[in-house]
Amino acid sequence: MKNIIPIDSPDLKAAIDKYYPFLMEIRKRIIFTLAIFALSTLVGFAFYEKIIKFLISGLSLKGINIVFTSPFQFINLAIACGATVGLVIVFPLIIYQLVSFLRPALKDKEYKMLVGFFPFSLVLFLTGFSFGAVIMKWQIQIFLTRSVSLGIGNILDISHLLATVLLTSVFMGVGFQFPIILLLLMRIGIIKHNKLSKQRSWIYLGSFIFALLLPPDSILADILLSLPLIILFELTLILNSILERRRTGQQVLEGA
Repeated sequence: MKNIIPIDSPDLKAAIDKYYPFLMEIRKRIIFTLAIFALSTLVGFAFYEKIIKFLISGLSLKGINIVFTSPFQFINLAIACGATVGLVIVFPLIIYQLVSFLRPALKDKEYKMLVGFFPFSLVLFLTGFSFGAVIMKWQIQIFLTRSVSLGIGNILDISHLLATVLLTSVFMGVGFQFPIILLLLMRIGIIKHNKLSKQRSWIYLGSFIFALLLPPDSILADILLSLPLIILFELTLILNSILERRRTGQQVLEGA
């Protein structure tokens, strides 16, 4: 009972006065981000038919037995399409909100570094999203080819199929942000290059576990989805080494 701080304690009031503006700032940013997400989701929900037709065309599903197995799947599929559109649109906003919130606590060099990585983050997200969709399309084509060669008919649940494709694509886009995070932590000095390189086997294992947790229940798809994460990790180490040598060279020149 001695450790309980009274409500009218000066220390508690001082802590509230100190952190209250930050909490209000976080609250304002979260509400704004959620509002944009909700609006984007509604847009995706309204145009879900066009999104579904685009996905069916992109996945080459024409001429295949695609069915709804429940009268309620229309609404579930529309919600899935809307949520995916919302996540894709709000992702850059989340990054911007984080960078702008951290701006007062960062040095000018660190802030410029974060801003410089912003375009690469968007490119990696779109690349990861596209890679996930391509792997799903390839996996579907293998399934269809094998079923035809074996003379086995196929009926695809459109709701489950598209939800799997969309979720896998979105999560792969998020997974492709891993190199950006690692590189920033190494450049700031929170993580050391040598220590991280010694944890290579754990990074490989984590990449594979991440792929296992994705919707596709195929070991082949899991391996293919984990490979780019491992490659990006190795490229991140190489890039950090190059940047370190360049910074060391500049320091030597400035010292001379």
